[in-house]
Amino acid sequence: MAAAGKAGSPPYPHPLPGESSLGRASFLGARLPAEVEAMARALRGLGRDPFRRLLTVVVSALEGKDCKESVRAIAESTDLSEEKLTSLISGMYTLLREALRLPVSTFKQEVFKEDLQNLRIPEEFIMDFVSVVFGNRRPVVDASSMKHGNRLPSVNDMKWRVDVAISTSSLARALQPSILMLLKLSDGTAHRFEVPVAKFQELRYNVALILKEMNDLEKRSILKIQD
Repeated sequence: MAAAGKAGSPPYPHPLPGESSLGRASFLGARLPAEVEAMARALRGLGRDPFRRLLTVVVSALEGKDCKESVRAIAESTDLSEEKLTSLISGMYTLLREALRLPVSTFKQEVFKEDLQNLRIPEEFIMDFVSVVFGNRRPVVDASSMKHGNRLPSVNDMKWRVDVAISTSSLARALQPSILMLLKLSDGTAHRFEVPVAKFQELRYNVALILKEMNDLEKRSILKIQD
């Protein structure tokens, strides 16, 4: 017979960083960003007014605005050290940036609140974070992210053909088939390259593996559409 647990011990251990009490991954990922962890510690004991001023600055930064003067004003009007101020701003920015990457159609307020509670963020600040991610300013932040975000060019057209080298300086490549590919990108550039059949099969396998992992990720509770 197994030994009984100690009286008064909780039925489940406290969740590890990056994990919720339900055993699912946090919206921040499996590994909690160091700046978010430092921010959560720095929030304890912070007053409501400086917190809201900092949150306003962070939201403005997410909208692509220049916030240098606002940060300077906060630094001059509060007793926050430069180190603590930097920790708060960088952590809040990272936390909101990661939350705003998830669509509101699948990312639920209850999930977000639980993850913030697991970070031990003071309750009086949680609803302010929630109002940014799910409130009226969300469309403005999303539009700014689309406008100012770094983007790679997309593929507009792709052509390919199988080629067999008959005359080559390398005997290993003689009569070996390869795939010639031509990619035309949205920025107007074109790239021509040769892919050995073995490498093409490796690429095909890795793409299939990524698609499977994406499908598995969509099935996780944090991304499921709930009633």
